[in-house]
Amino acid sequence: MKSLGPWVTYSMLGLPLTLLLGFTALNYSSLSLALVGASIAQFLIAWWACSQLFGLRSTRIFAAVGLLVGWFAEQMGSSRGWFFGRYVYTDVLGPRLGDVPLVIPLMWFALCFVGLTLAKLMLWRDPMATFNTWPGRLIAALLAAMLVTAFDLGADPYFVFVLKAWIMQKTDGGWFGETLQGFAGWMLIAFVIVLLVQWLMRSETAPAPSRRIQIASFVPIAIYAGSMLFQMMLGHPIETRAIAFFAMGIPVLTAAYAWWQWRDGASR
Repeated sequence: MKSLGPWVTYSMLGLPLTLLLGFTALNYSSLSLALVGASIAQFLIAWWACSQLFGLRSTRIFAAVGLLVGWFAEQMGSSRGWFFGRYVYTDVLGPRLGDVPLVIPLMWFALCFVGLTLAKLMLWRDPMATFNTWPGRLIAALLAAMLVTAFDLGADPYFVFVLKAWIMQKTDGGWFGETLQGFAGWMLIAFVIVLLVQWLMRSETAPAPSRRIQIASFVPIAIYAGSMLFQMMLGHPIETRAIAFFAMGIPVLTAAYAWWQWRDGASR
């Protein structure tokens, strides 16, 4: 029965996500359907990779923390102006829970998982490194939060100007229609999520670096690199394209080389 665990989990995930996709298809635009579908796909890919690296129990913890903290932060942001400045979501990102589109918490989990894995590669050349001491957890959470926020430097203006996924109350906040406060909020929320996850996740024996583990550990690099390429080609305003190359390109290059060294050492 133990082997049924992952299949049961994916079945439990599949039902609400399928309902979300179907409801979006019936009630929202084709753009909304594409964005919701892409967010669900990213969430599931991140879930699979996380479960391979850290185990199913730790993945459930990671997802629960990311979804709950992410939703709370966005709800407080959109309703009270906390963390990110005052803004209002439009219907572009599909169905909501409260004021927050359901795909936003899914993104928080995926991005924080990507940030933590890249941080571990950059700091320790090991995507599965775990630490029971606070200095290691703090530096990993801080770097992960910086990586998540680096993604947001180009993503936020694109969501505001091109997708029109939300409307900022303060239209000149110092960053291409966004507020500088928003990036402080991203840093804070990502830091809290990653720090909580590291504290709650049980230390487990790392799996042998099989071919599947190597692929799973490369997935976060691929997600981050794909986001970087998208911003470089389609980012708006155009200045964000150069910003994405450096802000995201440096960690992609560093993490990819660290991954290659880790894989090379594990295969000996």
